Amino acid sequence: MKNRLTMVVAGVAIAAAAIGCNNDNLTNLNKNPNSPSSVGPGPLFTRATNTSVQRFLGAGFDLRQTEFVAQHMAEVQYPSDDSYATLQGANVQVTFNGAYSAELEDLKKVVQQGDFAKNAAISGPAQVLQAWIYENLTDTWGDVPYSQALAGDSTGGSFTPAYDPQKSIYASLMSTLTRASAGMTAATGAGLGAADPIYGGDLSAWQKFSNSLHARLALRLVNVDPTTANTELKAAFTAPGGLITSNADMAQLVWPGDGIYNNPWSANFQARDDNRISLTFYNILAPASGPVDPRLPIFAQPTQADPSVYAGSPNGVGSIAGKYLKTTSRPGAIFYAGATAYGNFGSTANAKTPSYLMTYAEVAFIQAEAAERNLGGLTPGQAAAFYNAGILASMAQWGVSSSAAATYLANSSIAYKAGVAGLKQIAVQKWIALYSDGSQAWASYRQTCQPSSLKPGPAAVVLYIPRRFPYPISEISVNPANVTAAIARLGGTKQDNFGGMVYWDQPQNAPTCQDVNLNLP
Repeated sequence: MKNRLTMVVAGVAIAAAAIGCNNDNLTNLNKNPNSPSSVGPGPLFTRATNTSVQRFLGAGFDLRQTEFVAQHMAEVQYPSDDSYATLQGANVQVTFNGAYSAELEDLKKVVQQGDFAKNAAISGPAQVLQAWIYENLTDTWGDVPYSQALAGDSTGGSFTPAYDPQKSIYASLMSTLTRASAGMTAATGAGLGAADPIYGGDLSAWQKFSNSLHARLALRLVNVDPTTANTELKAAFTAPGGLITSNADMAQLVWPGDGIYNNPWSANFQARDDNRISLTFYNILAPASGPVDPRLPIFAQPTQADPSVYAGSPNGVGSIAGKYLKTTSRPGAIFYAGATAYGNFGSTANAKTPSYLMTYAEVAFIQAEAAERNLGGLTPGQAAAFYNAGILASMAQWGVSSSAAATYLANSSIAYKAGVAGLKQIAVQKWIALYSDGSQAWASYRQTCQPSSLKPGPAAVVLYIPRRFPYPISEISVNPANVTAAIARLGGTKQDNFGGMVYWDQPQNAPTCQDVNLNLP
């Protein structure tokens, strides 16, 4: 060790002499020009956006996990995925761990740089995207690291962060969104510009997303704390910048479609052929009585066995799933970019199909439910207009003609009904509109018990739709004390499973759940 230290010192001395004792040059010896020690906010934000959208709206967590739980999709080749058998600690940790080590870490640096420069044009969008990521995490697991997260490299930080109660996480996220929205109103510095793949640095658009996300969080609390839900909905509805009010305002990532950054569903379907439209989803889009939803031929493709029909595959049927491979519908051609390993579908342009972080349709349905419940300053008399706006916005978003949308909406089974019946209509239409965002569709179901036709398949490992995911094995291994404390808040070690309910998940208080048998443990 002594000899090695001597050699290092000697080497530094020789180098110092060679560069004429220039301290700047000496410092530069320790810099790798191919690996900069600091990165500006632009590249960090771009990477965080791409990574987080791929993670939560992509081929893993979304397409192969939450879309099965929400029953937009069914599995026809790997039945363990659709029976929840693979939704265990070893298989869910990629989402959990990756979000912290990648995009949340990047966004922390963007916020720090924006705060240091006193520039909310940089920190504001990063805070909103952080909130979107944390919401996905806490809605999936419940209590998660938050206030002490991402601090392992800071003085006094911990590599074993505490798990914050979801109640406090929600409160902090809504407070953060309030500050971000206000800060972006007064921002004057240079923003993210082209480094922002969602809004191109448009702060007014980020304000609308921030306020709309705030409204999503507020409404999520309605069954556990209606007073706070009411207060926060009113704050979100009246915040500076307003809400998302048209499809032009949607928070979406339009993919380059360049073969490297393609829509993640499209990229998945180039090599895999095991996703089919769920029978649950199909039966709601094409009911035995009532109009066929004009989004059906966009959300699904005709079957291989009979190109004149659409059909759904049942969820969780175990080893017989394969028999539905050719007799049920693939996801829509809009997600297929031409040639695949098993045929040619769609077109190369579909590699650019957007991923939707938050849509105008969802915001309209949030307003519709708030109005029907007399929350946030809205009144029941406004519910029908918001409900209609949500359906029309979703139709337009997916390319349905205005005449077809109007005909569908005019049908007596679709036309809005007040009271609890209306709340059920809102919830079902919201669940349909959230197609391609399994996480939010699943959360909406847990909040409303709608559609009530969701049931686990006969081969499912539990007799109910999961209420949360178990904690990752890696967390149980490296952070056991804090995981144990979080599990205790769920109700003991037996509750670190699909039946443990997150803070806001209180179906016994939801008017739309009163006649639904959830078969919970």
